[in-house]
Amino acid sequence: MILLVQFTGALLGMLGVIFGAFGAHRLKDRLDATAMKNFETGVKYQFYHALVLLMLGFNLGFNSDVETYMAYCFILGTVLFSFSIYALSLGVHIGTKKNYLGIVTPLGGLLLVVGWALLLFTFIAHIV
Repeated sequence: MILLVQFTGALLGMLGVIFGAFGAHRLKDRLDATAMKNFETGVKYQFYHALVLLMLGFNLGFNSDVETYMAYCFILGTVLFSFSIYALSLGVHIGTKKNYLGIVTPLGGLLLVVGWALLLFTFIAHIV
């Protein structure tokens, strides 16, 4: 599990650089301001959670179910949240709206919140 979390964190970080550069250099003149801002939000959240995954991967042993569920929430939440935002932003550009993605983004966001709540739970469990 440790290697999976570290690998995923590194992969999401690398893709964040690629998508950020793609947005800054190829999309800035093609997307309207709202779509570009949304695309940038996806990149930011992807980066934040790539760093979280790397920190978790180097600091946790994943000896408990809570730690494992936390990692899965961060991984799946990041993919659902950021990648659905990318698809929605690019859909505006190419003229195809993917309305079903409207539910995917908040589901990804919910998984990210659950991941953070599980992280908070582990801190509280160590205090009590």
